[in-house]
Amino acid sequence: MIKVGDKLPAATLMEYIEVEGNGCSIGPNAVDVAKATAGKTIALFALPGAFTPTCSVKHVPGYVENHEALKTAGVDEIWCVSVNDAFVMGAWARELKTGSTVRMLGDGSADFSKATGLTLDLNARGMGLRSNRYSMLVKDGVVVALNVEAPGKFEVSDANTLLAQAKA
Repeated sequence: MIKVGDKLPAATLMEYIEVEGNGCSIGPNAVDVAKATAGKTIALFALPGAFTPTCSVKHVPGYVENHEALKTAGVDEIWCVSVNDAFVMGAWARELKTGSTVRMLGDGSADFSKATGLTLDLNARGMGLRSNRYSMLVKDGVVVALNVEAPGKFEVSDANTLLAQAKA
């Protein structure tokens, strides 16, 4: 499992972006993790699935609400990663009105999740292999804080916890 001090794994995430006003889409676009994190501070959080209850009601909204505070604390971008395709992540972004506050990145084949060692087996619930729920603060591609949830919990990967770590 990835730990504080490790570089993020080489991986490509996918992002679907809509052009405001005309409804035409741009994407899905490949996001090279190494290139996209170079020289930046990223508040990255991951969760089991788009449109799921805790993820939709608590996890993502907390980061949207704390966007400005995280920016003030030195965070350049906020990333939400889930084992869903870019189209689902784009629809979820539209539903939650994340706008430019949170980048909604799909890890469709779970390659990033597998490479971090932070997967969650939800086969028994009909959801397959997913990402565990966690948050991390990443500086120039290196993990400087990591908060991994116990199964079924939402206690340490929230925006307020990561905000406190970004301020420290």
